[in-house]
Amino acid sequence: MIVCSCNVLSDTQVRAAIADPEASVRTAGQVYRCLGCSPQCGRCARTIRKLIDDINAPACGACPLDCAAHAHAHDHAAEPVLADLVPANLLAAE
Repeated sequence: MIVCSCNVLSDTQVRAAIADPEASVRTAGQVYRCLGCSPQCGRCARTIRKLIDDINAPACGACPLDCAAHAHAHDHAAEPVLADLVPANLLAAE
């Protein structure tokens, strides 16, 4: 699957860059650099971040959801909801 249309990067290429122990890739920017390109439109950054989290997730499979490794892997998952973005007086029922 193509992850980045601008640079024509596949998920296989991104996964290989993330899994390379010598590269020590932890961010989307590092993935781009490792693959010899740079972000263009940025639409793929979220997908690349998800691949990084999936690959770096704890492999135990039995750890509880509240373990430190699991919580760290999903820190960015708490995205703002509408109530966080819109002033309360605009959300109030009229």
